[in-house]
Amino acid sequence: MNILLDTHIALWSLVDDSRLDKKARTMIEREDNRIFWSVASMWEVAIKHSLKPDRIPLSGAEFLHYCEQAGYECLPIRERHVMALESLPLIHADPFDRILVSQALAEAMVLLTHDTILSGYGEPVVVV
Repeated sequence: MNILLDTHIALWSLVDDSRLDKKARTMIEREDNRIFWSVASMWEVAIKHSLKPDRIPLSGAEFLHYCEQAGYECLPIRERHVMALESLPLIHADPFDRILVSQALAEAMVLLTHDTILSGYGEPVVVV
């Protein structure tokens, strides 16, 4: 299974945060799953870390480094992701979450998240 990590799930997995539940941890650690992080998440981390470093423990550069060390694969933002975004219902207003949902849809991936609002997008979203 190809799994795209929502930003907070990626952060929690990288810093071994106790908020990452057992189901998410199991999905991430399964050897037959491919784990992806989005450039949108790195962008989000960089912005939020510069604004509130006490709330976001990693810089964008550190996020990249730890994702690479963990063996997670990078998913760049492509034109088809933006096109999928245009047809996405406005269930969630956060632009980072919306592009992640669009990427998961366009790439036939599962988006692993803790954000229950995103479950309104249906099948590509798994809330843990």
